[in-house]
Amino acid sequence: MSENWSSIMSESFMQQYPIVSDMPFQRRRSWNYENGCILTAFERMWRKTGDQRYFDYIKMNMDLFIRPDGNIETYQLEEYNVDQINQGKTLFLLLAQTNDQRYRQALELLITQMKSHPRTSGGGLWHKKIYPYQMWLDGVYMTSPLLAQYAYTFGAPEWFDDVAHEILLMEKHARDPKTGLLYHGWDESKEQRWADMDTGCSPHFWGRAVGWYMMAVVDVLDFLPVDHPKRGLIIGLFYRLSEALVRYQDPTSGLWYQVLDQGAREGNYLEASGSSMIVYALAKGARKGYLNGSFLQAANKGFQGLLEHGVEQDSDGTLHLNHICSVAGLGGSPYRDGSYAYYISEPVRRDDPKGFAPFVMACLEMEEALVSNSDC
Repeated sequence: MSENWSSIMSESFMQQYPIVSDMPFQRRRSWNYENGCILTAFERMWRKTGDQRYFDYIKMNMDLFIRPDGNIETYQLEEYNVDQINQGKTLFLLLAQTNDQRYRQALELLITQMKSHPRTSGGGLWHKKIYPYQMWLDGVYMTSPLLAQYAYTFGAPEWFDDVAHEILLMEKHARDPKTGLLYHGWDESKEQRWADMDTGCSPHFWGRAVGWYMMAVVDVLDFLPVDHPKRGLIIGLFYRLSEALVRYQDPTSGLWYQVLDQGAREGNYLEASGSSMIVYALAKGARKGYLNGSFLQAANKGFQGLLEHGVEQDSDGTLHLNHICSVAGLGGSPYRDGSYAYYISEPVRRDDPKGFAPFVMACLEMEEALVSNSDC
């Protein structure tokens, strides 16, 4: 159809889902991390194209929640839920473009949560108040890029230190030395049924969880100063995790499995959201110089696999991304035990922003790589 996949997929999404929080599988219109995923992708589209429609889409969807006094509709600070930070990322753009102080006030509300958010004994953010002493890979993406951008934008370097600590602490506790992969979650208290009695880690490597972490690191590095004392360590851990992920890339399709190290075990499947996140992170990492050219080749193989196995066009011309795991977590009610059987049992959706948004960002990175290569 076209090599400009970022534009044609984004156009199709905006036409089908004018209000992202009203997508069919959403229980109610609410401020949530899924909205933030697609709005972040469309900010990248606006910066690439300058097309006002992307900005208007972002502003309209954000203004559904930002009140005149800067408070946020449906948001509750006292939930202490890291997921609720992610939608705030486009507040920087809206503030810069409009100078409307509502957006700054909303940002400060989210920062207030971060200042008082409960933490592990080592200073890591609890995933949620209802999940005490637990750090999940997902949560690093929900908070760290916004905090790094806040530190950069408003001259608050203490948040650079906090973000660097969060990234390093998560890797320290979640990394498996045998595979080089990261477990989905870590329970400092070791009280959860899913937690290993010795390590506190959950039992499996969930593709999208590792994808969230990869995206967090590569996006934080956009803002972390080049002379920050932990920057080299973070780039180093990003490199070794990238090496591990390439080892577990499916050689035929170029994609990654729902449970990364279990290959074609019965019930496992090639999953689009984790694959899109990994492609995005590898391609961006190569573009920024954190990774060498071989990782861009792996990203391109994954991207071609997504086009072949994930993208579908309906008879009405609309485009979709398939094979997206609807959700996966740990604990809660009903209890999610982190077992292999659990991860492969969650429903699969199409067009879920958790997959569609990183796919658009992967498209942008691969298009940038094609332009760079053609300039050589």
